[in-house]
Amino acid sequence: MPRIRVTRNVFLADKQGKTFSDVVNDQELPFEAVLDFFNDAECQRRMEESEIHHDRAPLAGVVRELECHPQINEFLSGIHAQRSQRLRQAIGVLVRIIMERRGWKKTGKKGSLGVRAPAAANSPRHNSGGLAFWFIRAERYELLEGMPFETVRERRIRQQALEVEPTAAPQ
Repeated sequence: MPRIRVTRNVFLADKQGKTFSDVVNDQELPFEAVLDFFNDAECQRRMEESEIHHDRAPLAGVVRELECHPQINEFLSGIHAQRSQRLRQAIGVLVRIIMERRGWKKTGKKGSLGVRAPAAANSPRHNSGGLAFWFIRAERYELLEGMPFETVRERRIRQQALEVEPTAAPQ
């Protein structure tokens, strides 16, 4: 699948993206670095592979690398909870735009990325465990034409159905 390129204008043209114009237009926020990160073809491939091969949210496939990006990490490490939350929410919108343009749709379910640490005075809210340090959960997606593999839950249900089917009477 070819790389999807999202610009500030594309982001702001999105119904949900336009509600984050404060994030896009705030020069102190690393939104341009976020766009550059997610516009990378390998990043987009890993996001899809996260859903297909690991049964995890697309953000799970790139979140560690995203959080290690110097500009993004520096911003998320600061003590400005509201602006940090708005950037993280805008990242979720950006992931949705990319995934939808690559043939995916939202499932309406969230996947866990981390376990939030107890609040501490004069310290930014981060996680104490899980995959991500700054993100708690992320949207799950499925291919429009259907997923190539069953989830473990689907396989278990199918297997249980096979185990309880009555066997044919001997002739």
